[in-house]
Amino acid sequence: MIIKELDFSREISKNDLLKALKGEANHVHIHDFIKTCSFLKKNMEHVNPHYKEEYIKMYTEGYLKGYRDVKNDKTSYTGHVDLVELEESIQLLEKQEKIMETEFGENNRSFKPYLIMSIYTTFILEEPIHPMGTPFPGGLKVRKDNDIYYCPVKKNNENNPLAVCGFCIAEQEPDM
Repeated sequence: MIIKELDFSREISKNDLLKALKGEANHVHIHDFIKTCSFLKKNMEHVNPHYKEEYIKMYTEGYLKGYRDVKNDKTSYTGHVDLVELEESIQLLEKQEKIMETEFGENNRSFKPYLIMSIYTTFILEEPIHPMGTPFPGGLKVRKDNDIYYCPVKKNNENNPLAVCGFCIAEQEPDM
C-alpha cells in the first residue's frame, strides 16, 4: 500500500497510514536522498551562513532518520488520523512535489523522503516536523512547554510554498 491507495471515504487508522508510509519507503533509493538533499541545499542559499550548514546537516540526518524510523517502526498505534488534515497535507505535499519535478524532472522519487518524514512525524508520532531544539536566528528554537510544541518561525512561513508549517502540529511561539 502507498499513500495514494488510502481510502479517504472511511476512517484511516494510524496503523494504516504507517503501512502506506512503509510502502512509500520501499520505493526510496539512495539517489532519492541525494536529489532531495541537493534540492535542500539549493533552497538554503538565502539562509544566513551561520545557520546554513547546521540546517543542512539537521535536515539530511532527519530525512535518513525518518526513513529508517518508518521502515523499522513495529509499534501498534491506537487511534485514527484527521482525514481533512491528512488530505490537505497530502495536497500541499503534491504541490511541493510539482516544484521538485520542475527542479529535477518528472518521474523521479526525490520528494519521497520529505513526504515520508513530514507525514510520519505529524500524523503518527504527533511531533513537530522540525525536531525540538531546531535553531533559528536570534537564538530561538523549537521547544515544548507542557504538551504544546512551539515554533518561532511558523507564522513567518505561512506563504512559503515549500514550507509544511501549515500542517505541522507546532504552534507559533508567543511573543515574549
